[in-house]
Amino acid sequence: MIDKKWLQKEAADYIEQSNENRIGHTDGLSGDIDSFRIFDDPIFAIGSAADDLFTRLKQPAVIGEHVLLPKDWLPSARTVISYFFPFSEEVKRGNSRDMSWPSAEWLYARIEGQQLLDKLGLFMQKLLTDAGFDSVIPSLDDRFWSNSGDPELKGAFTSNWSERHAAYICGLGTFGLSKGLITAKGIAGRFGSIVTALSLPPDQRDYREIYEYCNLCGQCINNCPVQVINIEDGKNHVPCKMFLNKTKERCDPRYGCGKCQVHVPCESGIPI
Repeated sequence: MIDKKWLQKEAADYIEQSNENRIGHTDGLSGDIDSFRIFDDPIFAIGSAADDLFTRLKQPAVIGEHVLLPKDWLPSARTVISYFFPFSEEVKRGNSRDMSWPSAEWLYARIEGQQLLDKLGLFMQKLLTDAGFDSVIPSLDDRFWSNSGDPELKGAFTSNWSERHAAYICGLGTFGLSKGLITAKGIAGRFGSIVTALSLPPDQRDYREIYEYCNLCGQCINNCPVQVINIEDGKNHVPCKMFLNKTKERCDPRYGCGKCQVHVPCESGIPI
């Protein structure tokens, strides 16, 4: 029987058994950095493909008309499966050493970690399709697009499918000032999702407001190397992206930052 518990265990086992979940010196890691795991065990949440909140994402004040609904991705869609893989303690501690530039651990977790999650998604998709349930991974579909760099283009700093918004709708967590999503296992990690024809009972959202888990402590504001987060407006994407471009120039082919996700009360859980 395919249910949320089974899917979560299959995903956890896949990552645990993958050699790609551990970065070592054979991967080009500097000799002064110890080998480390990228991800800890995931958490999953289930949403209904017919949830009205997906339609509300089309509002200009949320994302915009360009967002595709679950049934746009898959006409037979009945369920959205959302998952969060938290970064390991080694990754989070590594990125807390120097708050000016991303650590080697974070850079590998951001790039090689995402590549591993893409492979996991394809593995999960195959499990579902082999069981007779058509399934789509929006972020790996040919129709997916993202504008994360040009503020002059339509849908600046958005895409036609948002992992964080899907996670919010499915019940994984709520947003913080830094625009990340705070889950029961924190904010530091990576999200993924699958739209499937499999019918699963949706999880109940244990919150009412989009920023309910954020306690507005302001630590992410203090952490930001370029000071682009504030209490009133959250994160300004334009200067944030400019800094990410600088990290790519310095750390190519990797890039990232993540300072707003470490050394904060929501790093590894919901803050009190």
